[in-house]
Amino acid sequence: MLPFYLLTLAATIQAHNLLPGSCNFESNTCGYTSDPDFTSWTLHKDGRFVSVEAAVSDNQEDQIGADGRPQRETSGVLLSPALEQGEWSCLRLVYQISGSGSLEVLQSTEGKSFDRPLWSSQAPSDSWVISSMDLQNTTEPYTVVIEGKPGPSTGSSVAVFEIHISPGYCLDCDFEESHLCGYRNQWNANVNWYVGGGGHLMYVDSIYAKTFKEVAKLVSSMTTVPMSGCLSFQYQRSEERGNMFSVFTRDRLGQYQELWRAGSENQNDWSGTLEEWIPVQVELKAPYSVQVVFEVSFNSARGGRVAVDDISFSPEFCSTDTEPTFDPSIANCDFESGFCRYSQEQMIGSSWRRVSVKPNIFRNGDHTTGAGYFLLAHSWLSPLSGYVSRLIGPTLPGNMKYCLRFYFSLRGFNQTDQALAVYLQQGSSQERIWTQGEKSRGIWITTDITFQTSKPAKVVFVSTCKSFWDCGSVALDDISLSLGDCELTEGSVLPTLPGQCDFEAGLCGYTQDKQSDSGDWELRRGPTPTSYTGPRADHSTGFGYYLHMEASPMLSGQSMRLLSRPLRGSRGPQCLSFYYHMYGSGTGQLSVHLHKDGEGALLWKLSGEQSVAWLRATVEYRSDIQHQIVFEATRGSSVRSDIAIDDITFESGPCPVTKTEAPVGSSNDIE
Repeated sequence: MLPFYLLTLAATIQAHNLLPGSCNFESNTCGYTSDPDFTSWTLHKDGRFVSVEAAVSDNQEDQIGADGRPQRETSGVLLSPALEQGEWSCLRLVYQISGSGSLEVLQSTEGKSFDRPLWSSQAPSDSWVISSMDLQNTTEPYTVVIEGKPGPSTGSSVAVFEIHISPGYCLDCDFEESHLCGYRNQWNANVNWYVGGGGHLMYVDSIYAKTFKEVAKLVSSMTTVPMSGCLSFQYQRSEERGNMFSVFTRDRLGQYQELWRAGSENQNDWSGTLEEWIPVQVELKAPYSVQVVFEVSFNSARGGRVAVDDISFSPEFCSTDTEPTFDPSIANCDFESGFCRYSQEQMIGSSWRRVSVKPNIFRNGDHTTGAGYFLLAHSWLSPLSGYVSRLIGPTLPGNMKYCLRFYFSLRGFNQTDQALAVYLQQGSSQERIWTQGEKSRGIWITTDITFQTSKPAKVVFVSTCKSFWDCGSVALDDISLSLGDCELTEGSVLPTLPGQCDFEAGLCGYTQDKQSDSGDWELRRGPTPTSYTGPRADHSTGFGYYLHMEASPMLSGQSMRLLSRPLRGSRGPQCLSFYYHMYGSGTGQLSVHLHKDGEGALLWKLSGEQSVAWLRATVEYRSDIQHQIVFEATRGSSVRSDIAIDDITFESGPCPVTKTEAPVGSSNDIE
């Protein structure tokens, strides 16, 4: 028998129940075609794969972007034939990234403006790698989009060896195929999972165990969509006193959560002949990406053996008594339409007030749009010199881990630890899980809090004012709650849509227009160098990066342009959203253009000083062919003409209808 950890992907995937869209590229591309707007994929008949390779150029004057990287980019887009699969299926991709580069798989559905990202990787390898991704059931025809981007270094390439689409979930496996459904052994020097039973099961034996608590792990591929339901499998186990058999989930941070542990079955030893399998069903709730880990630990070489087979997943829970997966979005609120599900203790003079500030050059508005609503507690105009404001959230289920995110802004507090704190209220007990430690800066700052509930609980925002001389104002906005650790939710399960950028990790594929620019957009953190112009902080977090035009070295009327990466066209409307900052007495103009077929069209523009706050703009447009979005900033009449942008996003259109301005309400309170 061949040890599982020695299995390679040199052989092609062989399966009996392949669905349309599968291809091994032996003699043709099975209906897959290259998008003509991008670099073509090449079919290598001898090697049975398709690839896209880095462009070779002798030109030493390749443009360099603001992040110091070459602007030239090779990108190949491979499109499947139209697929109609109403049931859930699993796509397995055998691929290789040589040198440097990236590979992304998306799902393009008719009538949708943007492709839905399924999976991506930037990890190079010396051999073929297999990855699995679930294709959710849909009634609409769709196309699988595979985008390969080899890096700029010589010899870099991205290749696809085989595409395998089969019915069912990616967690399902009967271990009858050579790829073992993406399950792999986590190698151990002494104990490992092996293929047994003529290639129809997985087993691990203690015979080579040398130390106490030798551990063998059989690990599934990482899930790519939220999954809740029933995980089923069957197993055999001998010498239960000499081993421990458990099933866990493992998230991207390496954190384990036990789902099930085998008890004492009084099962007889087995050798060679496999019979009397024990079926198991266990509830699986995975709102974020996890791997399923089958783990066996042995106490000695006499710890026996364990076998596993017929793993399957169902979206129906194993028991009708199982609580449905909790929707954490009930705790989300941007306060644009009220207090949502938040409430207050009715105490005189201590309430949080819902206010708005009209865009102006003196006072910040809300975080959501710059012109909407937020909550405000404690102002210098309050009739009381000391009190406590408590904002109470909805009830959250117990025995779960959550990530709470919100934005706050402080002004005038001398003792910031009392300005704003967050408590977890469980029954009659109350535990403080966060307190403000930053100095008052009068800007919107975000914070993430990971917390665990042991029983049903409520999140409570508390602001305390003990003395008039120590107090100022505290503002609260854009509260959101998700399941799992905050480090897991910082990067979503799936990659972001092309063109989206918060500039925290660079330019996200955006490039400078070197041919017609008078200067370059600059990444900046904190305030700009010129007083009375530009933002004091970014919009995303309050301490991150944004992109801005520094007006000081430029002349009036000069401009700079920022180009998006080439974006695929779509039939439906598309909605571009971004935040802009135009503060300064000499502010010029910011405009957005659509470039396609060598021509440009103006989509949006704004001139002159607007506000000291970040404001949100939404732009709806259509383009059924490849195109680029261009941001152009033009210097105004003086050095107080800095313009900044942040948090660019693209969504399927049409754009939602929003108010461009909000009425003034208690506008003096935040300042």
